[in-house]
Amino acid sequence: MNLYLILSFLFTIATFAGLWGIFTKAGEAGWKILVPFYNLYIWLKIVRKPLWWYIFLLIPFINVFVILLLVVEILKCFKKYSLLEQAAGVLFPFIYLPYLAFSKEEKYHDPNTLQPFRKTAVREWVDAIIFAVIAASIIRIFFFEAYTIPTSSMEKSLLVGDYLFVSKVSFGPKVPNTPLSFPFVHHTLPLTESTKSYLEWVNLPYYRFPGFSSIKNMDVVVFNYPDGDTLSTKFQSGASYYLFVRRLGRDAVWNNKQYFGDIIARPVDKRENFIKRCIGIPGDSIQIIDRKVLINGKEENNPGKRQFKYLVHTDGNPINPINLEKLDITEKFEADNNGNYEIVLSDAALEGIKQFSNVKSIEPLIVKKGLWDPDIFPFDSAYRWNVDNFGPIWVPKAGVTVKINPSNIMLYKRIIGVFEGNKLLVQNGKIYINGKEADTYTFKMNYYWMMGDNRHNSADSRYWGFVPEDHVVGKASFVWLSLDSNKTLFDGKIRWSKLFHFVH
Repeated sequence: MNLYLILSFLFTIATFAGLWGIFTKAGEAGWKILVPFYNLYIWLKIVRKPLWWYIFLLIPFINVFVILLLVVEILKCFKKYSLLEQAAGVLFPFIYLPYLAFSKEEKYHDPNTLQPFRKTAVREWVDAIIFAVIAASIIRIFFFEAYTIPTSSMEKSLLVGDYLFVSKVSFGPKVPNTPLSFPFVHHTLPLTESTKSYLEWVNLPYYRFPGFSSIKNMDVVVFNYPDGDTLSTKFQSGASYYLFVRRLGRDAVWNNKQYFGDIIARPVDKRENFIKRCIGIPGDSIQIIDRKVLINGKEENNPGKRQFKYLVHTDGNPINPINLEKLDITEKFEADNNGNYEIVLSDAALEGIKQFSNVKSIEPLIVKKGLWDPDIFPFDSAYRWNVDNFGPIWVPKAGVTVKINPSNIMLYKRIIGVFEGNKLLVQNGKIYINGKEADTYTFKMNYYWMMGDNRHNSADSRYWGFVPEDHVVGKASFVWLSLDSNKTLFDGKIRWSKLFHFVH
């Protein structure tokens, strides 16, 4: 973080120094670049652009692109017309602008005295495409990004086929770890199965710019999959590499390329994007008792539409699928020969199905307390937790020191050794961090506890633990399109009631 602040300060000083010199060469007092708002007026005056452009300099998002255009116009005043020169000025203004300002060979020319520069048709197209790519990339990285709901883990709050915008500015945009990447592609090049879309020649440390707010309980958050640092090329993030290792052993996974493919690693920003509801923020205590989620001892107040599994007993007559569709029951259900159905129901659907004449009784399917599920975090029999009875567990907070010992180290093992980059060793009943024996640990980052609203069909923090703050991508804002893959265009494919709805 300090490195970014120092570099940002130096780059800003260099850029303003360059503009000071350019203002001076243009016949304006250099100090005017230091006067907020007035400096933009002088800039427009120097490049001879209409003063009504000033309006766009005051509009968030738009002003970023107008500033880029103004940089290009400054370059034209120095007869810098080539694509390479203009790209250098836009990407490295802290270098190129001081060069123009303080080089005796570079002369400022009033735009009104310059002959119009005629571009070829090819150059026009190239400029337009490059500008569009740069503009869209800036928006995608620092402001908002389109996202599609791929699984049913958030139903009924968010449905498979929902297209939504994720706000990067809500929690603050983060600097990409791998800035050298193919535009508009996440981690794999199009038309390939596993070819990386990014280069790791430059791998930047984590830094997040200030946002409009911090993450709050019940926010719907998009984040990079914490277990996605290592994965198999055959399964990708559809199945956890660590789950395979726990079940089969590391050697069995690494030595079976036919089944698992290659085992690869991904930087944080190229891990799969997941979307869940933030149940616990740093410092919270989370516990699940018979599927009820308690936050600091109080039952959650979830604004979404939670779903759970139920066993529905009928009188032997089958349930009409059309009636299920009317209640918006889309999860697959199973029936046995005795007229029993296992169905995933929201609260509203539960009340509706109770009214069916052939339904005799409904009971919630809850995994009993003490029945240990080895696939549930922290994967240790000392913590006999399952999907419906879990915890209590404390969500780590930056700067807080906790006691660690062989009994609780499993809770923090991945945080200490992977997310925060320490060398962790547990040996002979003692814990060593970076070669020194330790009985306490101070967290460097904040962490979050994420869960899907479809509680019995969601791979969430119950299965892989905490989400570090450097994995947070942004806040789910609103759904702009919703398509039902099971229907045709003329049979209700577009879910009109979901369009332009804010995410709650």
